Amino acid sequence: MSKKKDNEFLRGVKDRVETIQDMDKHKKIMAGGVIGVVAIAAIIAVSLSGKSARNIASSTSASDSTTETQVAAAKVMPMEKAGNEFPSLDITVETEEPRPELLEEGVQHSYIARVQSRLMELGFMDNDEPTNYFGEVTKAAVMIFQRQNGLAQDGIIGPSTLPLLMDANAKHYAAKLGDVGEDVKRIQTRMYELGYLASADLITGTYDEKTQEGALKLQQINSLSEDGKVGSETMNLLYSDEIKANTLSLGEHSEVVQAIQNRLSELGYLTTSPDGTYGNDTELAVRVFQSKNDLVVDGYLGPSTRAVILSSEAKANGLRLGDQNEQVERLQSLLAKAGYLSDANATGYFGEITETALKRFQSNNGLSADGRAGAQTFAKLNSGNVNGPSRNNTGRNNRGGGGDSSGGSSGGSSGGSYSGSVGSMISIASSKIGSPYVWGAKGSNSFDCSGFVYWVLKQMGVGQSYLTSSGWRNPGRYTRISSFSDIQAGDIVVVSGHVGIAAGGGEVIDASSSRGRVKRSSMSGWWRNNFIVAWRIF
Repeated sequence: MSKKKDNEFLRGVKDRVETIQDMDKHKKIMAGGVIGVVAIAAIIAVSLSGKSARNIASSTSASDSTTETQVAAAKVMPMEKAGNEFPSLDITVETEEPRPELLEEGVQHSYIARVQSRLMELGFMDNDEPTNYFGEVTKAAVMIFQRQNGLAQDGIIGPSTLPLLMDANAKHYAAKLGDVGEDVKRIQTRMYELGYLASADLITGTYDEKTQEGALKLQQINSLSEDGKVGSETMNLLYSDEIKANTLSLGEHSEVVQAIQNRLSELGYLTTSPDGTYGNDTELAVRVFQSKNDLVVDGYLGPSTRAVILSSEAKANGLRLGDQNEQVERLQSLLAKAGYLSDANATGYFGEITETALKRFQSNNGLSADGRAGAQTFAKLNSGNVNGPSRNNTGRNNRGGGGDSSGGSSGGSSGGSYSGSVGSMISIASSKIGSPYVWGAKGSNSFDCSGFVYWVLKQMGVGQSYLTSSGWRNPGRYTRISSFSDIQAGDIVVVSGHVGIAAGGGEVIDASSSRGRVKRSSMSGWWRNNFIVAWRIF
């Protein structure tokens, strides 16, 4: 083929490509296919052209006209648009934002919610509404996961960590011999409170042999599989209301019990005479003491509870207007026995009738008539040497009455004697927005979900002991709200493994593990889907 004809051929190919490129923009997919066809045809043509040249060189009988015929046969005729020969393809492809190669603290991405859900499922994070934010708490959970899987503990989810985390057979949380971390320290602290670690100096953050021995003892007493590890089953029990402590408990009798009883009596918590036997009254006194002194309320005399009881920092008891518990009922029974109150008023709620009767008792028995039941008041009521009411100021006039008018036996949910209101409750809760989430913390500068609710109610003057999220499923008082649509501002909202305070307007304030802080946000579908019950306090 001559140089001139080669140039003409290449110009032809170029013209056909330009024709395709000028087609409607909506036909790009088909045009690309045509370009490909033309390109292939060009290659074939060049190949055939080379072959023809070689044939010319080897055959002396071939004429120029024959060669031109071969070249002409190799030419590709242009494809022209005719009608709807190229159909319109209106295809919109939606693509998710590419996932970063490394997921680490400070990153925001939709995939992080999947990571948090997986960490919660495996027990490395407290249950909560997943978010797209990778915060400090998420990093800590990732580091524990990495520790358990023998990876570098950098808190970054990369090519090594992600496959193991998302694997269907991924390891669940378990603390074991040799592990080091803040999670181990929290476990040791709780084991010390329950009497499974003998002294506070064993709270080191290192899972040593003493910790393992304590875990084995805990599992033995609580009928768990004894492996010396703190896995999900043991961990859940550690913070439940059903945990059995390795310490002084109901039914035990010793000099140690009597010594503790003497101190509880001095502080105004024990309403009966000390006898060395750990009975129901002693257990109740311990529970009330733990509640008023910011301890885990379990009714057991563990090392930490004993340490606070015997310290100079122990807060004395003083039942007052608005309180509601079994000790109030005990107080009312003693006042009724002394003639200052009707038996019908022994409701367990400290209302105005109880306060008036108590002031009369205090005045007639040489005590400060402040209307509060402290150590001296209980000591006098239990002494057996009680002055009864005077003739012109007799509490017996109350006999046959219909219960304490300030609250009755309604459980306090409808009583009006709580200090504050729903508005102030929301204000108190809002004042802690932004405070860091710390597992097991109950304030005043850091919280977990149940610790936050406990702290807010305490500021409101509500006599509610500390409850975990599982404990809030049935606190034994308040108005039960069974329908998610009936939730109002001030209600305690309980979901699976989590608890928060309804703020009104479809919002909730809670200590969020996924956000790593106390936040106010919308009660999304996650709250609705995981809803168990709500409780109306006011």
